[in-house]
Amino acid sequence: MTKDTSRRSPLGRARGLGSAKSGTESWLGEQVAALALIPLSLYVLASFLANVAFGDGYASALVWLRSPFNAAAMILLILVETWYGAHGIISGIVEDYIHHRAWHVFGLIAVKFCAAIVALVGILSVLKILVGA
Repeated sequence: MTKDTSRRSPLGRARGLGSAKSGTESWLGEQVAALALIPLSLYVLASFLANVAFGDGYASALVWLRSPFNAAAMILLILVETWYGAHGIISGIVEDYIHHRAWHVFGLIAVKFCAAIVALVGILSVLKILVGA
């Protein structure tokens, strides 16, 4: 670490660097998603365990997931967790720690693609069980 020998104050050195003037929307989205995940996760977990733990296991899980309300809750849980949870957190890590421009862009595209694929597979799986295919 180099020693700063200038007579400028830390505030003076920081002035002129500017702020990013962005990030509030993503931060707020993460906070709302985290708050939404609390009751949603508790409902899905408690409802699933109550029906499956005292039932036939796999057959009870299928019956539980064939309920439109439970399927909608599961789809919402998948969307919120993959997009605002995993996608938001991993995108933040890529934005903060990958500084090479090409790898930065590649990382963000890869994170979006993987989150979309995981969400799509999860949603299609729930819909397949819901319609009984």
